Amino acid sequence: MRTLHTAPLLRLTRNDGPPPGQPAPAEGESLPDPPAAGDGGSLSGWAVLVDGDRIEAVGPVGELTQAYPTVRVRRWPGTLGPALVHDGPLPPAASPRERVHALLRMGVGAVLAGHLTDPALRAAAARNDVAVLDVARPLALTVGSRADLAVFADDGQCLATVVAGRLVHRRA
Repeated sequence: MRTLHTAPLLRLTRNDGPPPGQPAPAEGESLPDPPAAGDGGSLSGWAVLVDGDRIEAVGPVGELTQAYPTVRVRRWPGTLGPALVHDGPLPPAASPRERVHALLRMGVGAVLAGHLTDPALRAAAARNDVAVLDVARPLALTVGSRADLAVFADDGQCLATVVAGRLVHRRA
């Protein structure tokens, strides 16, 4: 099933600063990195078309809705961009499932393998389609790539996370 994700602003890649209102990460720690609204890397009126677990198209909303008139459209507030890569220990929680879900609430779509040495954590990440990377690399919204998206409010809070084309977190 195809889904068109759109927001007032779209970022094709991530920048390197911490989210607004949050301190810079301590050495060896990673924090979510939402795009800054209105900066030069943001596109207004653009969307990401997802088919299954892949990005099928990226372009102006009008063009994509015209080309795919029956597509399901999800309109998000905030800024839509690639999901985050988490480079640090997973947040503490009562169970491995809850630890992985804490990442999804932060807009994370990938984790470095070195932080998933516990088999229960690795299994929880796999069940939620969280990508496991050997080395950190920036995620980008490109045609044919895995559909890992996140939406952030202006204050840096994650509003929604899509992992492998599946909505896994939505802030109420």
